[in-house]
Amino acid sequence: MARYLVTRLLSLALSLIVASVAIFLVIEVIPGDPAAFMLGLNAEPETVAALREELGLTGSLPERYLSWIGGMLTGDFGTSYTYRVPVAELVAARLWVSLPLTLYAMVLSTLIALPVGMIAASRRGRPADLAVMGTTQLGIAVPNFWFAMLLVLIFAINLRWFSAGGFPGWETGFWPSMKALTLPAIALALPQASILARVMRSSVLETLGQDYIRTARAKGLTRRQTVIRHAFRNAMIPVMTILGLQFSFLLAGAIIIENVFFLPGLGRLIFQGITQRDLVVVESVVMLLVFAVILVTFLVDLAYAAIDPRLRRQS
Repeated sequence: MARYLVTRLLSLALSLIVASVAIFLVIEVIPGDPAAFMLGLNAEPETVAALREELGLTGSLPERYLSWIGGMLTGDFGTSYTYRVPVAELVAARLWVSLPLTLYAMVLSTLIALPVGMIAASRRGRPADLAVMGTTQLGIAVPNFWFAMLLVLIFAINLRWFSAGGFPGWETGFWPSMKALTLPAIALALPQASILARVMRSSVLETLGQDYIRTARAKGLTRRQTVIRHAFRNAMIPVMTILGLQFSFLLAGAIIIENVFFLPGLGRLIFQGITQRDLVVVESVVMLLVFAVILVTFLVDLAYAAIDPRLRRQS
């Protein structure tokens, strides 16, 4: 297990290095001058030169890369050109919106998908299975921003149970904040729950066809007991991959939802940074999201080893 852990840590470090180089090259070595791009076409040469000095663009390419990486390792993400505050402060404030939203949506997606997938697998070919397959196909086909607008129309405008957008802040209390995140979390969770339910159904069906499942049934276990006691754990191995990918997608792909509901999260910060040409913010936040994605993938690999003892024996 220790060798497996060391191998995955080395893979994590290598992935981060490659990702940081790619992001740096895309942002810093784009055609044209980043400082001139941020200031616009009518900027004075003196102003552009001053901004280049402020952003640290006067050094060589390796020096700029090492300075950027060294700053991120010490928590210095630079200073936002638009807001004139450290990017770390912006990220910290927005992270307390995006991270709870992502976890909320992931919990909803999992609570919906796992039992639905198991029910569909245990009733293969029956009306319940057909209803689940049809509903999940619809959930996959419909984009999440359409779900978001539909939820706003029904629950915010017509029923007035929730607000149409905005975030009151955690200082107002836990429940008011969670209520403001409910509709966005549902809009994010429904398409992901549809995908996860179909994967869970396929995985359980594949597991139910194994010899040890037939042996368990021959010993007198009911189909429900067989599914819960024996099939569920082995069926979770491919499902863990989807869960890891979904967390990464929900965290990094919530730009549209956060803009629909006017949530001050990381997705909206990236969108604002792009529209305001604040490349320092875009560069730092994208790298942070990439780190989150790679870290979640690493944790999923560890979960594989915990669920499947064959990986531990191989390592």
